[in-house]
Amino acid sequence: MVTPLSAPPSVPLDVLPAWVTLVRAPNPGPMTLDGTNTWVLPEHHVVIDPGPDDAAHLERVAGSGPIATILLTHGHLDHVEGAPRLSEMLGGVPVRAADPALCRNGGPLRHDEEIDGVRVLAVPGHTADSVALLARDAVFTGDTILGRGTTVVAWPDGDLGDYLASLRLLASLDGVPVLPGHGPALADCAAAARHYRQHRLARLEQVRAARDAGADTPMDVVRIVYADVDPALWPAAEWSVRAQLAYLDRP
Repeated sequence: MVTPLSAPPSVPLDVLPAWVTLVRAPNPGPMTLDGTNTWVLPEHHVVIDPGPDDAAHLERVAGSGPIATILLTHGHLDHVEGAPRLSEMLGGVPVRAADPALCRNGGPLRHDEEIDGVRVLAVPGHTADSVALLARDAVFTGDTILGRGTTVVAWPDGDLGDYLASLRLLASLDGVPVLPGHGPALADCAAAARHYRQHRLARLEQVRAARDAGADTPMDVVRIVYADVDPALWPAAEWSVRAQLAYLDRP
């Protein structure tokens, strides 16, 4: 889910790194912005997040460079649906993710593991299985940091405490470009992570105030805190509110 920020999370990156190919999936929408960003790293023989099971899209991905491994940033369908078919198209190359259920012909990703020059960073929060992938001078953040707006904490799988900790980790990547799962690339991961964290803490205070004012249900909180957001997105906003309420209610 995407909701507005009061300011961009970071300045846009003017030019993508020369060693990266972006193949954007044809699935634009309120939750996916311009579509899922599928990233091909030909020199590393890696593709990140194949996106939907769309034959034409997967053909473009397969033709974008030699691919020996498919890496998934997390298990949401708009990132992983096409992975099994792409693996078959490429002769059964491994599909690897933090969630073992998504893996084919390879084991689950581990924090700080390196695959063909791509380092895995566990960044749970948006989902329990979210990872970021650090390669050379860029970080691929999936839905943990988006190129525009902010992301949902997908309760009950997502956890706000984990998300805040993951943002602290990503805030250590000063000056490292962000190549996100949706939206434009950003120039500075640390700046984006700090901005996201400030936004999330501000939302948390709004949720606390709404509940103190008598909001009885998560949707009541959504109507107050997310009044500036398209109501079509309120069901997804409710996930984040439930995650925020769970965080506030911890001993």
